[in-house]
Amino acid sequence: MRIAKPLLLVLTPIGVIGGLLEAYRLAGGLVVVMIMMLLVVGTGIGSVVFTIRRERRERETEREARRGNPPPPG
Repeated sequence: MRIAKPLLLVLTPIGVIGGLLEAYRLAGGLVVVMIMMLLVVGTGIGSVVFTIRRERRERETEREARRGNPPPPG
């Protein structure tokens, strides 16, 4: 995992850009459809990540309240 994560983080956007360029070369209008699809998928992933982070923050706040510690500011 030490090597795989950085490789995925670097090579995935390069592959997506390459795919968009190839779609433009084959059929210009296809790029618009692909970009829209990427935006939908990205929005879905972002909303899941946002929800997980919010729920984790709420759970930690509840734990702190049960312990009697005040929640951190902010």
